[in-house]
Amino acid sequence: MKLVYFAWVRERIGLTEEEIDPPGGVSTAGDLLDWLRGRGPEYEHALAEPRAIRIALDKVHASRTAPIAGVREMALFPPMTGG
Repeated sequence: MKLVYFAWVRERIGLTEEEIDPPGGVSTAGDLLDWLRGRGPEYEHALAEPRAIRIALDKVHASRTAPIAGVREMALFPPMTGG
């Protein structure tokens, strides 16, 4: 699965994108966020407040409870504002 990071999520993790292979038991977007937080201090810092992270699965906004089976791309970004 390809992970794509935007805005301050990208800045805190230090990557624009990466390819991952989630371990067994990681079946939802929320599970994946929880697993990512354990990958190092930069991930913990970027994902410390789950409510501040928005998710898109294959370019469609999704909730933390959305299943990730078959998903090719997951994007993580902060809330957007208009103006």
